Amino acid sequence: LQAYAKFSGAPLTVNTINNSWRAPKGDVPVLISEDIVISQPAKILNFLRKQKYNADYELSAKQGADTLAYIALLEEKLLPALLHTFWVEAENYCSVTKPWFASRIPFPLSLYLPGKMAREALTRILLTRGGPPLYSLTEVEAQIYRDAKECLNLLSKRLGTSQFFFGDTPTTLDAFVFGFLAPIYKVCFPRVQLQEHLKQLPNLCRFCDDILTCYFRLTVSGHSPAGQDTADANLQKLTQLVNKESNLIEKMDDNLRKSPQHPPRKLTTLKLAAGGEQSSPLNRLSP
Repeated sequence: LQAYAKFSGAPLTVNTINNSWRAPKGDVPVLISEDIVISQPAKILNFLRKQKYNADYELSAKQGADTLAYIALLEEKLLPALLHTFWVEAENYCSVTKPWFASRIPFPLSLYLPGKMAREALTRILLTRGGPPLYSLTEVEAQIYRDAKECLNLLSKRLGTSQFFFGDTPTTLDAFVFGFLAPIYKVCFPRVQLQEHLKQLPNLCRFCDDILTCYFRLTVSGHSPAGQDTADANLQKLTQLVNKESNLIEKMDDNLRKSPQHPPRKLTTLKLAAGGEQSSPLNRLSP
């Protein structure tokens, strides 16, 4: 959703919350626009399109149909492996996912909710991918990872050498693919079966890096928008300090010029100017 908003130019303010169960309608992400409250990604995207924030404005009917087909492919083939990587794989869950989510949930719910979410992920995998001829969890796991790798190969072939899936402009499909791939690509897991396969597809990795750099101001070295904002604030403070010191030096220079014991001497002054963009967000998005 954040990627789509950036692609379409929708002015959103992102509010990170700890008590997701207290969010409007009890679900996240949720979009609040004036008196309108909308949850579920598909409904939020439809609302943004109705507000003229449409990332697919220049797509043809065929490209629109391809978008729906690839999104269905992602949800059928890649989503189960993504859920398994985060929530079912024991090492990943214990060392990354559980502490990650628990750190954002107040005690004592932090002891319960991550486990509940892991059980829900496993149930969803078994309900959608279990059953004949896959009778055991091991068989289900092997199949979902085969399907996920095949899906990644298809995405890589479809992207080719293009910057985005439909040319030089990102669309809804790019937002969906990025939303699926970026967590797999960037999170440091102990068990990296799917991540290793993704990193063997350089065009998909470049695709993620380009979006992170251009739209989220996140570089390969890991500088985030929050870090950039902090740096901008520090630069502004530094500029104010330097300007104050510059004024003080100018006063000292004037005093030295007026003093008969010392020859006049021009002191170098340094002034910095920091600029920033002031946005006027209309909506608020809580991930």
